[in-house]
Amino acid sequence: MGKKMKFEVLETETISECLDRIQKEGYTPVRRIEKPIFKETIVNGQKSYEPVASQVIFEAVQLEG
Repeated sequence: MGKKMKFEVLETETISECLDRIQKEGYTPVRRIEKPIFKETIVNGQKSYEPVASQVIFEAVQLEG
């Protein structure tokens, strides 16, 4: 198996565009990771966390040949 690399889906691109970018760089995705992004809010002195976005990261390996 080739070298591993992580690719993050940028705010200005779609998942499909990110997958195209991965392929153009000579990699193929092997794993998708989604991390939630939370916003802290304080209501009546109580802290609460609300999900506001999701960060998508692809692990990819380099194609051989």
